Amino acid sequence: MARIAVIGAGMGALAAAARLAVAGHRVAVYERTDTYGGALRRFERDGFSFDTGPALLPLPAVYRDLFVKTGKEPLESCVELVQVDPSSRHVFADGTGVSLPNASRAGVVAALDEGLGAGAGKRWGDFLVRAREAWDRTRRPLLEEPLWPNWQVLAEREPYPSVPHKRLLRTRRAGTLAEVGAWELRDPRLAALLESHALGYGLDPRVAPASAAVLPYLEHAFGTWYVRGGLRELARAVYERCRARRVEFHFGAEVTGVLEKDGRASGVELADGSVAEADFVVAGVAPGILDRLTPGTALRGGSEVPPQPASAGRLTLLLALRGPRPAGTAHRTVVHTPDREAELEALFGTGAGHRRPTVTVLRPDDPGLAPADHEAVTVTTAVPARPGEPHGDLVDHMITAAERAAPGLRDRLLWHKARTPADTAEETGAEGGAVPVPALAAAGGRLLHPSNGTRVPGLFTVGGWAHPGGGLPHAGMSGALVAGLIVEGPEFRGSQ
Repeated sequence: MARIAVIGAGMGALAAAARLAVAGHRVAVYERTDTYGGALRRFERDGFSFDTGPALLPLPAVYRDLFVKTGKEPLESCVELVQVDPSSRHVFADGTGVSLPNASRAGVVAALDEGLGAGAGKRWGDFLVRAREAWDRTRRPLLEEPLWPNWQVLAEREPYPSVPHKRLLRTRRAGTLAEVGAWELRDPRLAALLESHALGYGLDPRVAPASAAVLPYLEHAFGTWYVRGGLRELARAVYERCRARRVEFHFGAEVTGVLEKDGRASGVELADGSVAEADFVVAGVAPGILDRLTPGTALRGGSEVPPQPASAGRLTLLLALRGPRPAGTAHRTVVHTPDREAELEALFGTGAGHRRPTVTVLRPDDPGLAPADHEAVTVTTAVPARPGEPHGDLVDHMITAAERAAPGLRDRLLWHKARTPADTAEETGAEGGAVPVPALAAAGGRLLHPSNGTRVPGLFTVGGWAHPGGGLPHAGMSGALVAGLIVEGPEFRGSQ
């Protein structure tokens, strides 16, 4: 039985802790804040309750597997999973709208033909077939296996089978997601639909590789799910599973250093000066924090992946509305900007702040989130993750955009609270409140994440800033990978 110290209580760290504990190890989690869940937080006021981080769950099989492997009670006995249908409604710049059924390619094709005109559905359906091929080629190395030592193969090879496109007497193939939209979908609304999946993860579709096609495919193939009571309930269930497996938790316990002895990790030092000895250390923290915990130690370099590009942050509005949720309201509505180029330039370039952003409006059919005859609504948009970036004047523009999904919203508004990337930085430690993106193939390896093992023997990394990157499914898989590497050793090759 090994002693294992886990730094942080985010979802990847919790997943690793539960798996390691059930394997017979003594696991202790040290979390600097007063709660668990990382970005999966909850805000409550006046009987209203809101998720402040991710609010929908793709690929729930990752957490089903976690619960199967760590106890007798399955995930569905610990939380209530609800399949969201329609998966999303989209309101485009020209005023047209379409509701997309959940996990139904034929239904989506029919809905797009009806909403956007004949042929739109077929182009999107054909795209999903190609996206599936990219998914099949990358699923194991990007989700289920430790990062390959020869990761350059993933960096150089584009797995998305682009359609040849004639342009200025030359035949080209799409190399970016924006080119897939322009050359293969050939409708600005379909292109906006495609690019919104990248934007939702903080990716610039103009430079994101065509392999980012796996993001909409993942949602269409495996469905979109909501956890009754909010995704904070998922964090609670995983935390309680850890407790049931006798994982120790220390909250308000800031780790200030990773100890080394005889050339390997030997424990952690805490802010109060105490020391916790360990045979292995698992760090579920952002890169900047990990570098501070191991000063003078080269954790990365040489064969490691290139530095990640700057990620976007999230500006979230929590809206308390009087009056009940109207019947037939979509759980999720994406209201698209009328000027995508200006939005992208403001987010990822040097342009001035854009004031007509793409927003996602979440209106769950969950009476437990608000007092009777009231409604809790969340509105989010991507914003630059820069320390001190002002966002106050953007709030009114977000509410204006949200009214396209919820007419009369302003008249029903009791109060609102804005949560900025600064709140994310405070809760997760990520510089500027950046949100990590999922690992993707191609693009020279820029969207791969550092391997779970480090140059310090016995020190492993877990969570959104390590392989396989950001997103709830990816966090859960990182926990499985780290547990496998510790239990089985370097020969571990992932789930079968």
